[in-house]
Amino acid sequence: MAGNRIAGGEHAGEHAEELLQIEEADAWFEYLEATRGQGEKRYAEVEPWAYARLSQRLRGVHARRARLRPAAA
Repeated sequence: MAGNRIAGGEHAGEHAEELLQIEEADAWFEYLEATRGQGEKRYAEVEPWAYARLSQRLRGVHARRARLRPAAA
């Protein structure tokens, strides 16, 4: 029975990692969507916000991933 819990825990860890990868990709797509196709002036206005948002989201993903890894070990 304990083996089933460990296997289930490993599966849950893999699922959590996959969700973090999806969230990381979504953050990059949000950045690209916000900046792509903007004129030079508009890009200069939007890019700092988009980069700050991307950085914030990636920090969150990396923090959650760091908490996940020790639990998996």
